[in-house]
Amino acid sequence: MNILLLGSGGREHALALKMSQSTLCGQLFIAPGNAGTAQCGTNVNMGVSEFEKIKTFCLENAIDLVLPGSEEALVNGIYDFFQQDAAIKHIPVLGPSKEGAQLEGSKAYGKLFMERHHIPTAAYREFSAQNYEEGLAYLQQHSLPIVLKADGLAAGKGVVIAATYEEAAEEFEQMIKSAKFGDASKTVVVEQFLTGIELSVFAITDGHTYKILPEAKDYKRIGEGDLGLNTGGMGAVSPVPFADAAFMQKVEEEVIKPTIAGLSKEGIVYYGFVFFGLINVEGSPFVIEYNCRMGDPETEVVMPRLKNDVLELFQATVSGKLSEQTIYADERAASTVMLVSGGYPEAYEKNKVIKGIPAPTRDQIVFHAGTRQEGDEVLTNGGRVLAITSLAADLSMALAHSVQTAEQIAFDGKVYRRDIGYEFI
Repeated sequence: MNILLLGSGGREHALALKMSQSTLCGQLFIAPGNAGTAQCGTNVNMGVSEFEKIKTFCLENAIDLVLPGSEEALVNGIYDFFQQDAAIKHIPVLGPSKEGAQLEGSKAYGKLFMERHHIPTAAYREFSAQNYEEGLAYLQQHSLPIVLKADGLAAGKGVVIAATYEEAAEEFEQMIKSAKFGDASKTVVVEQFLTGIELSVFAITDGHTYKILPEAKDYKRIGEGDLGLNTGGMGAVSPVPFADAAFMQKVEEEVIKPTIAGLSKEGIVYYGFVFFGLINVEGSPFVIEYNCRMGDPETEVVMPRLKNDVLELFQATVSGKLSEQTIYADERAASTVMLVSGGYPEAYEKNKVIKGIPAPTRDQIVFHAGTRQEGDEVLTNGGRVLAITSLAADLSMALAHSVQTAEQIAFDGKVYRRDIGYEFI
């Protein structure tokens, strides 16, 4: 198979490495890719939403499968673009239709879907400029803390948990009136705060059947002890100790089954990954959000634990044979520690030389996120730079190995957390 993977982050490096290890892998192209993906296949200077360029490339290179790594191309309708063009309709896109991608593209759409299919989630209301004053009044009578979410895509940063009414009103104004997150916050979802512990559960589906992949937990805050600003993710662990068989059975029965059945019942075309952002509230799972692709940095712990030939799994998904597959997971624990640029998630500098990246071993791989190659040097090229994933008999050993490597890798302004998975160690 010739594959085109769209994206440039740590998630894409993890997917690229896994696909390159498949016996089914012919040529692997990554657009636009990074310094790490170049070690797994061929990087292509092409944007993930440049659909006409992607079409031309697919035809010229006999592409057999397109895998959008991030949500951007999916929300912009890449699946529909391929389906509506006779020249490329035969090339499977492993991702949902534009409507299916609205589960992530619009928080309000996702909430209404959950309501229709009786999937447990926090109570909510949505507001925009049209009912702004009503929203302010609603905030004043809401219990604290108050969760405010930009309705659209905001690169994982469109959520604010306000501890006071004053903070809630200020954030509400910033989102709607001052376009804090651009068009993404034209509509704001105000949500009940749920107390519990979060985790990410992943399924792969053809819109009718599904298979559950290894679960993970990521850490969003920049600072140790879960303090400071939200980021795209500072690290992750898998498996999640509290996600035992009994809890995962509840997740499957109360969340996954009704979600996939809802997609099927409503005729929503959906191939690929469903990311269930969950919170465990006293033993019961509630959905915080859906994503229509794998998470980042969760992919960097899930893919190394997945023992299946991933292209065999993808092929089964697009050909309607997913039900014949069985998922196999490495019993070892995985921990990934993200190295980020100084100043992230706010202003940061790029083009810092990176030294000391070790070669991959059976127990560790350093995934590239925001990097680029220039001659013999690897340079920083983003807020999140590298994800160091280690596998070991338990989480504490895996984390210790990742932290040890984090100390050895050097670039100007390097920041990382040493406490990923701290609740379980």
